[in-house]
This record gives sequence, structure tokens and C-alpha cells, in this order.
Amino acid sequence: MYAIVLIHHLLPNVFEILIQGFIDDKVGIANHFLTDELAVGLQKNLLRLFANKHLKEASIGKKSDETKNTLVRNDQIFWLDKLQKDAVQDLFFTRMDEFVAYLNRTCYTGVVGYEFHYAYYGKGSFYLPHLDQFQGQSTRAYTMIFYLNEGWQTLDGGELCIHHAAAAKQLIAPIFGKTVFFKSAEMVHEVLETTVPRLSIVGWLKTA
Repeated sequence: MYAIVLIHHLLPNVFEILIQGFIDDKVGIANHFLTDELAVGLQKNLLRLFANKHLKEASIGKKSDETKNTLVRNDQIFWLDKLQKDAVQDLFFTRMDEFVAYLNRTCYTGVVGYEFHYAYYGKGSFYLPHLDQFQGQSTRAYTMIFYLNEGWQTLDGGELCIHHAAAAKQLIAPIFGKTVFFKSAEMVHEVLETTVPRLSIVGWLKTA
């Protein structure tokens, strides 16, 4: 499917684990893509933004015709931007730049940019099945999700449910330090209802 060049001496093995899982199962999963220190810093940023009421109700659809529909999704988000000059977020962007360079070099994906936002799912929140691709627009190539939930328990709910072919479903618990990677236009997925606040960073690697 893709040509993979393993370069152990240049980049952490976690990149290879994530990509190989994607090649094998269409959904790559890796632990500690972000260091624990960085993940905690991002978690604190998200909680601070939530406490200060900077998060906004998430919409569906692209900017030209986006709408809010809490029957489809009811999470709150905050877009990350390098212009915000936040030291922790800058470390996250550096990590993403490393991954994009590795992905392009080993898999010839042609990724030219990315966009990410914090996502906060309060108690009872969910996101019904969907694709991460707008109709008539194909720049979102790969979806990445980074979970920031410490001490997550099975009864907390909030699993990512991936809809594979032949009605098969894959449940992924939003455990702290876990990263998920899949093709945006191919994998229908949903966020099951959560019984406690659920924290993550969600975003897309983009092609021209």
C-alpha cells in the first residue's frame, strides 16, 4: 500500500508503530506519541480554556454553510493556532512537523499542512456517525486524535467507534496518551456518549 522506510536512528519508533497499524488495519493506534509531560500541559491548557469560557459550541459543515445541531454533536472546541504563541502548543506543533516530515518521506503522502482543535465533551455528550470530509472538498487527508483523559474507566463511556466494512465496529477507549490515525474520507466514526468530561485534541493532515 505504501513504501515504508524504517529510520530508527532519526525518529522515534512510535511514528512507525502508528503508520504500520494504519497500513495493517486502516486505523493506526500508538501510545506516547506525545510525551506525558506535553500531554499534561495540553490537558491543562484545555481545562483552563474551558474554565475561562473560551470554548465554542462545535458546528457541522464547512465554514460557508456550517450549522450547529446538538442532535448530531454537542462537544465544545477551540482551534489551535501558532499565532497564539503558547509554549506548550508550540511543542505540539513541533511534534506534528516532525511527524508530517516523516510521513511524507516514508509514505509519499503529500501532506502540506494541518489543523487541530481542542475538543471537550461534557457529561452526556456525543457525536453521531460521520466522515471527516466535506462534500466537494478533499483536502483533509488523515484524521489524528490525541486523548488527554487520565484515569479513564470503562464505565466512563466516550469510546471512539470506528465503522469498518461488513458492519464491523472497533471501539477505542479515550485513554490518556493514546493517539489514533486514519484516512478522513474512508472511515465512518462516532463518539459514543460520555458519562464524564472527555478531553482530546482532534485534527487533520491536509493535502493540496
